[in-house]
Amino acid sequence: MISAEQFPIARKWPPRHPDRLQLYSLATPNGVKVSIALEETGLPYEAHRVSFDTQDQLSPEFLSLNPNNKIPAILDPNGPDGKPLALFESGAILIYLAEKTGQLMPRDAVGRLQAIQWLMFQMGGVGPMFGQLGFFHKFAGKDYEDKRPLQRYVAESQRLLGVLDRHLADHAWLLGDTYSIADIAVFPWVRNLIGFYGAGELVRFVEYPNVQRALEAFVARPAVIKGLAIP
Repeated sequence: MISAEQFPIARKWPPRHPDRLQLYSLATPNGVKVSIALEETGLPYEAHRVSFDTQDQLSPEFLSLNPNNKIPAILDPNGPDGKPLALFESGAILIYLAEKTGQLMPRDAVGRLQAIQWLMFQMGGVGPMFGQLGFFHKFAGKDYEDKRPLQRYVAESQRLLGVLDRHLADHAWLLGDTYSIADIAVFPWVRNLIGFYGAGELVRFVEYPNVQRALEAFVARPAVIKGLAIP
């Protein structure tokens, strides 16, 4: 088996356990999706911190793994057919980990597609919209005199929270009683919206009790508690 030591990224982040899956990430909503999934599945891995402060994501070593210079990314020395696999994009990584381990995604075709649909809902809606709201509410965008962009993202974030709340009124998790990669994708972003972004009052989060209930159940999971702190 080819080990992680043989890849260019190992020059910057030397693995201590080159036979394990290597995670290159940071504790952002997208980053913790993968660390949480890894903790939930129990798959052995080694985490490496990609620091934005020192622009690690723009280093040649990181770009050799992810040309899109975004976290997270993984290198699995024991990928499909026993060959190494480099993979980026958090949604793609979640699907890969679910398929590799046979966990966190239903085996039947309908259940699998439902998990993927909610994953796409997060990647196409929740992530981009909540992220833009964070920019205009907490970061440089808050100084813009024109408040229409912020209002636009607040309204869309509220719409998305409403979709989640109505669905979760009759379901414990996004796939009913089945906890899945869909929940691992969505709830770090909800947590970030009301926590790190401090936008709970702005989006009137108290009006979405079913989302609150599911978020509380999510962050209480032991694997989530651990995954949120990695790397």
